[in-house]
Amino acid sequence: MSGLECLHFVDETFTALHGDRDLPLSRVHVTSELSQGDRPQIPQPVSPARATLVQTAARSLRSSLDSSSTQSGLRSPLHQRFTSKELQTSQRGLDMRLLGLLAVVLLLEVSCCQSNRPTRPGGKPAKKTAAQGASVPRPPPAEGDPPVAPGGGGAEGPVEAATEAQPGGPVVGQQAEAMRLQYLRNPQVTCNDGSAAGFYLKEFRGSRKWLLFLEGGWCCYNKETCDSRYQNIPRLMSSSAWPQSRRGSGILSTRAEENPHWYNANIVFIPYCSSDVWSGIGPIPTTPRARQGPEREKERNTTEYTFMGSLIIREVIKDLIPKGIKQGKVIMLAGTSAGGTGVLLNIDRVAGQLEAMGAEAHVRGLVDSGWFLESQQQLAQTCPETISCSPEDAIKKGLRMWNGVVPDRCRQSYKRGEEWQCFFGHKLYATLTSPLFVVQWLFDEEQLRVENIVLGGSLSEVQWTYLQNLGRELKNSLRDVTAVFAPSCLSHTLITKSNWINFQVKGTSLPRALQCWDRSFQDANRNRTPPRGCPFHLVDTCLRPQCNPTCPALVHRATQQEMTLVQMLVAMGLDIQRLGFEPRRDQAASPAGASASASASGG
Repeated sequence: MSGLECLHFVDETFTALHGDRDLPLSRVHVTSELSQGDRPQIPQPVSPARATLVQTAARSLRSSLDSSSTQSGLRSPLHQRFTSKELQTSQRGLDMRLLGLLAVVLLLEVSCCQSNRPTRPGGKPAKKTAAQGASVPRPPPAEGDPPVAPGGGGAEGPVEAATEAQPGGPVVGQQAEAMRLQYLRNPQVTCNDGSAAGFYLKEFRGSRKWLLFLEGGWCCYNKETCDSRYQNIPRLMSSSAWPQSRRGSGILSTRAEENPHWYNANIVFIPYCSSDVWSGIGPIPTTPRARQGPEREKERNTTEYTFMGSLIIREVIKDLIPKGIKQGKVIMLAGTSAGGTGVLLNIDRVAGQLEAMGAEAHVRGLVDSGWFLESQQQLAQTCPETISCSPEDAIKKGLRMWNGVVPDRCRQSYKRGEEWQCFFGHKLYATLTSPLFVVQWLFDEEQLRVENIVLGGSLSEVQWTYLQNLGRELKNSLRDVTAVFAPSCLSHTLITKSNWINFQVKGTSLPRALQCWDRSFQDANRNRTPPRGCPFHLVDTCLRPQCNPTCPALVHRATQQEMTLVQMLVAMGLDIQRLGFEPRRDQAASPAGASASASASGG
């Protein structure tokens, strides 16, 4: 940069900061991006404190210029525009002095710009919206939360973490919502097809809370069901098409308004690609030896795919050591559906692994929609299709093929060959030592599907009776569970729904119940009496499906229309008056009742 260009830049910078434009500090902008000899570009605003630093440097520069220009015979200190000829006749030391002072200004500007301008993973500045100035109320700090700076801000995010402001969402201390894919460092632990297993990570710098989430997706248990699964849902058996990033919702969200208690945790999403309910420790696939008949078929079933769900969890935790999981204060292993059952099977093993590593974290489990009951129907022994095979039959068949493992204390409670019973929460829960929170709809859709009850299909009165009894049985199975949230609704999975905060039992939402559960550990450690009005054992007392007013809407599978329970039962062919319903009152309570009813009767 020539002396003339330096002076032009200094002139424009000083004028913007302190000169003729007389701009208030809140409007001051600086930049380190210069085009050739042109005036600076104007990006993000600078804080008053940092703008003052630049002003001070600019004043010093002006003073130096005044002195230097007087010595060199130049009459106007700064605003005079110099010609190339004048600069050539000035003292050489002036140029060197100008460049030195200019470097100071530039360094201050680079610091200001980079400190105030968030960057996306690609390095581009994030957009700002009006919502970014809004203050958002946050819950009181919980165990493991990062320190909160004065003014409500949280910990700073990682270098490559940035996010566009969501309407009404938090800004200060908020991290990028995207979780980034990382493959396991141990190449021997793989998905079903031998492709690399991995996990998605979103760090929250300064937080000592960790949330490890196990994805769900049922299982396969013989060659036919695994081949069908690989053909129809390959992402549950292979990592070859996994995206490089994912965004979370519900308890995986980074927005405080959506996830008030865990938005500031380090979040680890572990994709399900082992098809073994997270239980397998099977060997690496090998080439079958040449055998004939049943022996060859048995060998193909056990070696064609790899089942390493439990090992994947173990390796993920190992890979998180450099990220600071050993220094974690609270580590929660969560999961939905088959992932929820995976939490039951692995929570004590995870706690033992972390303890062996020297971690002093409090390890907990969160089981969502993974608390299944044995089937009441006697299905065919072959059950070649997943949907026609009861949970216990699928587990019995799969356990041998997966080389699956169950918690030691539960395994010791049953004779050899009966280990499959440890996959059912009501039989496993009492043998576990780690604290668990169970989230379970009393009328779980996947439990009903096992009994061939599908919303929108046909329904007999016998099946309706079973459906009502299911709610009672599930309620009874949760009686001895310390921490539970069980709404009387027809649905499946809850904690990853974006509106999970809306569902309540006895006036308490699930995020609130989880916070009360967390506080109970803190109170116990400090020998304090738990506060009143902070419950975390919440089971609906009404026994009819959808009797909870906060239940999610029912959706007819064929028409995709939202319906009330009565409308759904009518569409499924039941005489609702014989069942004791009052259809007029029920439809009047639904704003969409008339249109939904018409749609149902027309379909």
